[in-house]
Amino acid sequence: MAKTFVVTLKKSTIKCTQDQKDAVRVLGLKKLHQTVEVKDSAAARGNIMKVQHLIDVVVK
Repeated sequence: MAKTFVVTLKKSTIKCTQDQKDAVRVLGLKKLHQTVEVKDSAAARGNIMKVQHLIDVVVK
């Protein structure tokens, strides 16, 4: 069974760089307090690390 991450956007992206805003969008997050399930991959891990100060992550 593949590992997944449950990612929740906790802070706004208003004062973030464009790279961080793009990373949040790639993860599938559009609104505050929205939660999505992301499959474990190198790209997903990189995007999570880039915006770790904005999100909460739970390994499922």
